[in-house]
Amino acid sequence: MSTTLTGVPPASADPADHRTAPDPLLRPDPALAAEHAAVECLLRCWARETGASPDAEGVLHVPVLGGAARLAAPVRYWSPCGWHRFGPVGLLTASGADPVDAVTAAALIAGAAGERPGAGQVADLAARVADSVGRTTDILGHRRTTPATDAGPFLRAEQALLLGHPLHPTPKSRDGLGPAQGAAYSPELHGSFPLHWFAVDRELLAVGSAAGRPAEEITAELYGRPDLLPPGTAALPLHPWQAREAALRPAVARLLERGLLHDLGPAGEPWHPTSSVRTVYRPGTPWMLKLSLGLRITNSRRENLRKELHRGTEVHRLLESGLGAEWRAEHPGFDIVRDPAWVGVDHPTLGDPSGLDTVLRQQPFGPADRAACVAGLVAEQPFGRVDSQLAGLITELAARAGRPEATVAAEWFLRYLDAVVLPILWLDGRAGIALEAHQQNSLVLLDAEGWPVGGRYRDNQGYYFRASQADRLSARLPGIGDASDTFVPDAVADERFAYYLGINHVLGLIGAFGSQRLADERVLLAAFRRFLAGPRAAATGSALPEHLLHSPTLRCKANLLTRLNGLDELVGPVASQSVYVGIDNPVAGA
Repeated sequence: MSTTLTGVPPASADPADHRTAPDPLLRPDPALAAEHAAVECLLRCWARETGASPDAEGVLHVPVLGGAARLAAPVRYWSPCGWHRFGPVGLLTASGADPVDAVTAAALIAGAAGERPGAGQVADLAARVADSVGRTTDILGHRRTTPATDAGPFLRAEQALLLGHPLHPTPKSRDGLGPAQGAAYSPELHGSFPLHWFAVDRELLAVGSAAGRPAEEITAELYGRPDLLPPGTAALPLHPWQAREAALRPAVARLLERGLLHDLGPAGEPWHPTSSVRTVYRPGTPWMLKLSLGLRITNSRRENLRKELHRGTEVHRLLESGLGAEWRAEHPGFDIVRDPAWVGVDHPTLGDPSGLDTVLRQQPFGPADRAACVAGLVAEQPFGRVDSQLAGLITELAARAGRPEATVAAEWFLRYLDAVVLPILWLDGRAGIALEAHQQNSLVLLDAEGWPVGGRYRDNQGYYFRASQADRLSARLPGIGDASDTFVPDAVADERFAYYLGINHVLGLIGAFGSQRLADERVLLAAFRRFLAGPRAAATGSALPEHLLHSPTLRCKANLLTRLNGLDELVGPVASQSVYVGIDNPVAGA
């Protein structure tokens, strides 16, 4: 794709050259700003998944209604990495031009996407877009009028994804969550809530622990009143939405009626939802909880699968077997946020997922640690100007040092590659474990000034054990993969690793730098090439650097087509959970 077009300033242009018109994300009415944000996401998806680019006048055209009309989007910024920005979008027909809302744009783009989706899928997409727009409206309205809370750096970044994934057609859809529930359960609205507790008869109790102590002992402490537990039971924490919904399921209702489950109700201090919505955090406790949540959030219902629970304890044991010490010797600033224990319910009538399984995740950060979710760090904050926490960091560092922001941004990016990306490449090349390290799964650790010094990965779903390394991994931990179903063919690991780390994570970071006018994307792409071609990346043994350097195209997850195919990305074989398409590789072309 061309990145320097007539009417479309290059990434290195001065912001004054291409901000002559007000940014639509800054419209005072949060509903109008949310509509525009949604249309931008749809257009980014369509451009990526079809290979479309603007015309010579700097306008992106989407032919719709069989060519009888077209959507016309003036380009404010065209990103080599996909984080494009657009002006107000219009629908052009023979009778003239009209503004277009997000739901109409979604239906039209769905028909132009080339998949010939059924009417049900188009309607489903339109409904989810409408839901996403409504929630974004609430979020912007709240955040523009509510003072910032003193949440600390970790929670502040978890609450920062105001507009959601920039390349997802329905980034804020949470199908089934009512307005009052949204206020309590949404991180962007500063939500918090007490957990809902069940007591599980020990005949039904299912647990796993590599934490050095029983999982049920940990949950009893979190409950805080073990004396109130019925005899012979263990405490099970649940999301309050899930507890109400699960109690209506016939199998769960029967267990409650028979006294094998006991509904203890809400108890304890409030917990805060993090960026995934279902993982919750409470300052001062050494545990976070990854709760089952049957809501459709973006593409999937978020209930824990039993193999994922086994995967969390398995990875913890694997790292404790010596692999973690080898990794830290090379990269002392990086680690995995461990999921070493879980608690749930076993009964033949429940199935998998049961909706009643909870992960116990270690909480490794102290109040002074500057640990930030990468997706939250780069997320747009449309208040007065379109900024991000990343932009704030770069501005502060540049002002403190008296250096140009673009120079500081390039140095920050290079330090980030060493602190966060290099250790992930090492784990792939040296251990045969590719991480699903997209931006929301990845945390960056910052020093007191704001420079990257380390990182963490989190997510018991997102591990790909390479089949070619099965013998080496089994020698480290006999029986690995038997319960967790984590081994995949190398070709699948290659595709997913290149997308999640290469495209979503690093190219997404470069796109954020560019679209927020912090740096020239072409400069950062060249810097990324030098990093990939350097001796430290080569020494990891990962094949990803060579692939990113030399492949003219990359396999990329197509979120719009995945949605139009009605896929739940947590269901079915790994190789077919999402739609992937080929895109031009901006790294090879840099």
